[in-house]
Amino acid sequence: MIGLQFTVFSFLCFLLIVRCQAQEVQISFTVIVPPMTPDDAVVYIAGNHAILGNWEPGEIALKKIDDSTWSRSFTFMKGQNLEYKITLGSWDCQALYHSREVPANSHKIVEGKDTVAIQPTDWSSVLVPSLPKGIIGMVQYHRQLQGEGLQYARDLIVWLPPSYEKQKSKRYPVLYMHDGQNIIDPRTSFIGYDWHVDEVADSLIRNDTMEEILIVGIYNSPDRIPEYSDTDLGKNYVKFIIHKVKPLIDSTYRTKPDRQNTAVMGSSLGGLISFLMVWWHPEVFSKAGCLSSVFDSRAASVLDFVRAEKKKLHEVKMYFDCGGQAGERSLKPGMDEMMKILKEKGYHDGTEIISFYDSKAEHSERAWAARVWRPLTFLFGK
Repeated sequence: MIGLQFTVFSFLCFLLIVRCQAQEVQISFTVIVPPMTPDDAVVYIAGNHAILGNWEPGEIALKKIDDSTWSRSFTFMKGQNLEYKITLGSWDCQALYHSREVPANSHKIVEGKDTVAIQPTDWSSVLVPSLPKGIIGMVQYHRQLQGEGLQYARDLIVWLPPSYEKQKSKRYPVLYMHDGQNIIDPRTSFIGYDWHVDEVADSLIRNDTMEEILIVGIYNSPDRIPEYSDTDLGKNYVKFIIHKVKPLIDSTYRTKPDRQNTAVMGSSLGGLISFLMVWWHPEVFSKAGCLSSVFDSRAASVLDFVRAEKKKLHEVKMYFDCGGQAGERSLKPGMDEMMKILKEKGYHDGTEIISFYDSKAEHSERAWAARVWRPLTFLFGK
């Protein structure tokens, strides 16, 4: 009897192993480099998976096959949606194609064993030194701020509106933005392409479409995921902004520190924590820009406690959006559910809350840059 039980157990284990292996798929990436590639260059792949380095541009090297070919195979689970880029080790030197512009992320859905052939025409630092490198307007930096309960210190970048140096008595609303290294300067953005918040805000202000504001970019840290979530670390991050960052900004610059003039904005999990900051601390923040926010199964508790809340926040503005390409489309049901809950609680669509869906947009800085004018005009429009 024991032998029979062991045989059945072994057979079940075998079936489980076969099933798991059946879900694993090998994908090979082969890159044919352009002629101007330096002889000592190393080709890397960076993408949205730990196997692809979690977007670290110089982490996952391909293997050199010959003078023009680099390749490497990886094993993924069937059904995964991959996003990736090819670099020479940094976002300043990434693969370009026929348009000679910094491209959007490439996509691959893992279905079966496959080889992805990639043939760049140029590298951004080799042939296109004129790619955006500068900043429109004046910025100042505050380095290595440490918050209680946070493991990592982080920098701030502060963008000053056009009239700041001329109108010495004028005070300004403040927009706090997460992932601050990605919003203004392409040299610090993790894919080499920033949100263009400086260009967009400057244009809207000069066209008298929105009021003048200060923009404070708070750099992220290796703890980005828990810091931007409904976790103890997330609460510590919010306290850091309220008790360390905001007092520094209000004491250093001519701000309007009241809640009506204090806003937050971010994308993905940055959009989630922006919403939570208004929800948790409406006495401090009254406006939130939530782009591509993660209101899905990863943040189901957020929908639950919003649904259970009896009180309605007063004098708030909350902007929500998402795109419809690749993995971005999975965010739409959560956004729609959040809007539904808020409207049922009496929040007015178009004045207190608003949503926007772009079926052609993906989950990237390029997409957020293309529509950041929408939350800026909703939150600060004239």
